[in-house]
Amino acid sequence: MPLMFYKKPALVVYVTCGDPDLATTREIVLAAIEAGADVIELGVPFSDPVADGPVIQRASERALRHGTSLPHVLTLAAEIRQQAQSTGLIVFSYLNPILQMGVGKFCKVARHAGVDGALVTDLPVEEAGEYLREMRTHDLSPIFLAAPTSPDERLKRIAGASRGFVYAISRTGITGARQQLAEDTQKLVRRLRRVTKLPIAVGFGISSAQQFAEVGSFADAVVVGSAIVETIERNRGREAAAVGEFVRKLTLASVN
Repeated sequence: MPLMFYKKPALVVYVTCGDPDLATTREIVLAAIEAGADVIELGVPFSDPVADGPVIQRASERALRHGTSLPHVLTLAAEIRQQAQSTGLIVFSYLNPILQMGVGKFCKVARHAGVDGALVTDLPVEEAGEYLREMRTHDLSPIFLAAPTSPDERLKRIAGASRGFVYAISRTGITGARQQLAEDTQKLVRRLRRVTKLPIAVGFGISSAQQFAEVGSFADAVVVGSAIVETIERNRGREAAAVGEFVRKLTLASVN
């Protein structure tokens, strides 16, 4: 199934797999899909998540304590795909777990599991030759991050290597919910529109229905991560229900 957005703005939801456990993650993801999520980013917990803020760092620590690994995430993806045929599934990982598995094996297993693509947060497009070849071989969508600080020539390279969509970072720095969005987010989206026809998703720091609606007015999709993970952290015992309620509020904001 090609990775695509069926409505605008689409909602991309990030979860750290294995927090609090894999069975609950599956329930959370299915609740998010039922509430209106269009794409799910399945976060692979990593011991040194340098691009993530404290909320996702804590979630990774909890997931790693339970032994969650990339193979577990791919098995989870296959289970989710059986129940959600039209939802986009993206593996969100640092490079190290993929190298440990082997790039070719990762792509083969991911395709077999029904995954649509992957975002490797610390893999620069300039060093992604082997990864891109394997992704193409297995018909997976490579997704890269575009930052406000990226020069135009690099944005062209990122857009040229990407499939599915381009992920525009709303600000530089680590992930985490913010009260206000950076002013240059809209400028970055305009710059990307000049170099690609791919949909553009904006993420990093979006935490409220108001922000979702605001970003959705100029982007094709909105990524919500830390706010989802924080909702899970604050609602022990009713994680799936709480995420479903939060996602429903976000999706309702885009139609009001």
